[in-house]
Amino acid sequence: MDRISALRNIEDALTQYENNELALPELEGEVRGILRTYATEFDEATAAYRATGDERAEGLVVVAASKTEARDQIEELLPDPGAATFEVEPME
Repeated sequence: MDRISALRNIEDALTQYENNELALPELEGEVRGILRTYATEFDEATAAYRATGDERAEGLVVVAASKTEARDQIEELLPDPGAATFEVEPME
């Protein structure tokens, strides 16, 4: 997906929200999906990874070239990274 397509898809999702065809949680999910698709297709050497486990890391998603890189990125996002215990798995 190129940048223009991503922006058009986001615009379509916003229009659906404005027309009461999507609720806010659905809009958020739609936009997240568009951005993840754009980010992972932008650089084919990357993938989206999600953290699970420690509640501070739970659900965080990053785009990285490997599990190790994804783990490092997630640790940088946490306030006290050394105290967090979490797993990182690629998203499908």
